[in-house]
Amino acid sequence: MEKRNPMIWWLAGLLVCGLIYLLSPILTPFLVAAILAYIANPLVNKIDAFQFKNLSPSRTVASLLVMCLILAVILLILLIVVPLIQKEVVLLLQKLPAYFNTAKSSLEPWLQKNFGVGIDIDFAQIQQILTENWKTAGNFAKNIAQTLSTKGLVFIGWLANLVLIPLVLFYLLVDWNILVNKVGQLIPRKYIAKTQEIALEIDAVLAEFLRGQLSVMLLMSMFYSAGLWLAGLEVAVPIGILSGLLGFIPYLGFGLGLILGLFSALLQFGSITDIIPVLVVFGLGQIVESMVLTPYLVGDRIGLHPLVVIFALMAGGQLFGFAGVLLALPVSAALAVGFRHAKQTYLTSQFYNG
Repeated sequence: MEKRNPMIWWLAGLLVCGLIYLLSPILTPFLVAAILAYIANPLVNKIDAFQFKNLSPSRTVASLLVMCLILAVILLILLIVVPLIQKEVVLLLQKLPAYFNTAKSSLEPWLQKNFGVGIDIDFAQIQQILTENWKTAGNFAKNIAQTLSTKGLVFIGWLANLVLIPLVLFYLLVDWNILVNKVGQLIPRKYIAKTQEIALEIDAVLAEFLRGQLSVMLLMSMFYSAGLWLAGLEVAVPIGILSGLLGFIPYLGFGLGLILGLFSALLQFGSITDIIPVLVVFGLGQIVESMVLTPYLVGDRIGLHPLVVIFALMAGGQLFGFAGVLLALPVSAALAVGFRHAKQTYLTSQFYNG
């Protein structure tokens, strides 16, 4: 009977993986809430343990305070980014005729000389169409009404997830320590010491990754915003914040920010040579992030190969969408810890040493 135990554990593991795969369409809000709960739990513990003249907030109050803090941070980011982007887009639309005229004066002689064709485009009409569409896009009430009428089920599903995330987050924060203890009680006693060792190592890796990555994101947002502002880019702040905050997805923040920065620079300055400062800012940003901030704030403890990173991101996105992309690298880092311990066990086993 004892020999069958490993097979039972393998079957149980496969069953859990199968259930996760089958339930993946509805797991996104739970995964997002679990990520936020793991990051915020240490702060909840500190508030819960705080005492002032024999008065101490309950775990429920501490959880609500932390949730309010998370909501305030999200609203602050939106209040900074959204008005800036809207303002810069309106400014861009106002300057479109000058950009189009510059492009026409540069391209038309070359096209006429080499191909015998000219540019006959009504730029004023294009500007009017873009301006009207932007104003329509800003009509949130109308857009919501159209969404409800044409894609009601999609909108309801999105709204349900939006409501479910804070609800799940609240219960996880309140009962986090209880849930961890209950899971620990289910582990067979002969495996408890090794399980605790692996769990503590995984916790250290995830804490280093998640909290360190958050610091890198904030610092890179400030770096890109300041650098692009010094380069004279009018949309420096929104592009800088977007590039830094998307840095948790490898290469996405840098790539998207570089594309937006180069496009904005070309529209604003109208010269290839004027985009060089933008290239310098993003080049220096990559050097600072990869050689200074990430090693210092995140460290090399995760140690995932670039191919593993790419595969993990693609697999996470395929299985769980955006939440899967968020969770891909932390889960891969945790699995890497498990594989390291499995390798040590294998190298000391009788099967390997024969």
